[in-house]
Amino acid sequence: MKTVEEPDVLHQRLVRWQDPAPMIAAVQEMSGRDFLEAVRDGKVPPPPVTDLVDFVFDEVGDGTVSMVLTPNESHYNPIGAVHGGIIATVLDSVMGCSVHSRLPAGTGYTTLEIKVNYLRGVTRATGPVRATGKVLHLGRQTAMAEAALVDGAGRLLAQATTTCLIFTFEEMRRR
Repeated sequence: MKTVEEPDVLHQRLVRWQDPAPMIAAVQEMSGRDFLEAVRDGKVPPPPVTDLVDFVFDEVGDGTVSMVLTPNESHYNPIGAVHGGIIATVLDSVMGCSVHSRLPAGTGYTTLEIKVNYLRGVTRATGPVRATGKVLHLGRQTAMAEAALVDGAGRLLAQATTTCLIFTFEEMRRR
């Protein structure tokens, strides 16, 4: 078996995040849209996953949310492309947040299922990519959303759909 040689240059990535407690308190008190706008505007700490994966909120609307990921080598799988799990995480985030943007204060969501279609490879050379999620249906207990990941030229890289469970934070505390 061939051994891996020591690299000439070892790359590092330091992940820092803020204490999520203020964010968790805010999400339970604010409407979904107000919460997401506060995160986007830096008034509420972002979810730690955004620092881990390295994506940022871009736009927040009524039933739509966009985030931007700048691919880098720390996202790579063994064949030198951004790992599908990274792409799925960003798509799941914009779909869930698009649902959240329509929810009143005291209400949250969680992903029940996600389906992702990967259409083109993504690498560092792709440059920043934008994921946009949009609510398709919002009911009392479930919601459906879709998302698209596009490059700077507007080419579709991946597409996803989700079903989310809607709940109140009060219901969650009783469980």
